[in-house]
Amino acid sequence: MNETILMIHGMWGGAWNWDNYKKFFEARGYGCVAPTLRYHDMDPKGVPDSRLGTTSLLDYARDLEAEIARIPGKPVIMGHSMGGLLAQILGSRGLAKALVLLTPAAPAGIMMLKPSVIRSFASVMLKWGFWRKPHRLPFEAAVYAMYHLVPRTEQRPLYDRLVYESGRAAAEIGFWLLDPTGAARVDEAKVTCPVLVVGGGQDRITPPGVTRKIAAKYRAVSTYLELPDHAHWVLGEPGWEKVAESVAKWLEEKRSQTPQGP
Repeated sequence: MNETILMIHGMWGGAWNWDNYKKFFEARGYGCVAPTLRYHDMDPKGVPDSRLGTTSLLDYARDLEAEIARIPGKPVIMGHSMGGLLAQILGSRGLAKALVLLTPAAPAGIMMLKPSVIRSFASVMLKWGFWRKPHRLPFEAAVYAMYHLVPRTEQRPLYDRLVYESGRAAAEIGFWLLDPTGAARVDEAKVTCPVLVVGGGQDRITPPGVTRKIAAKYRAVSTYLELPDHAHWVLGEPGWEKVAESVAKWLEEKRSQTPQGP
């Protein structure tokens, strides 16, 4: 395995999403690169760049591909939530040594609009034209969708770091049937590297029924790990260390099975 991990955050996030995992994996000798997606490097209390609203998943992927080009060799690509879908897109381009998909968003062909997902995004989807505007979840919706297993005292500080997200990217994920560009489409036959899919049994925004289907999509190369006591925020909710340890163990197993280059 390559010793570099490219870490891709999800919606409304930034490089800070990976603070725990970055320290964890760097302590184990990995080099970690955690870029901030286009237009996400902003003051959470500020006004988002108007171009964010029409930014596509393919725009994010293009930026990440340029980031990968600066890394010697192929990295392990680790993605959370929407970052997990971006990781799948990059993996289908042959850019990854391995993929680690943590409570990932689903590619086109897998329906994500379950009742809990609709409730999570109702404040966004009920606004006409959301697909071309920046958006951010209200506090209550963010807690319901992502932070319900996080201690109450930590929920508001987490929320206060969230920035705005692309309405177009959200539409490309949730309404892929209506997207003529097929931005969320991933050809599973082109994903030939090892894939670890981690699902949370209590996840409301990428429910376990969705993550199981993602693992099945890549069944030829995938390992599925479902954690009954976890939800969406496996990057920081109580017990995240055990999740990271499981990922590290899987990476080491795959590393031991892969012939090492010079």
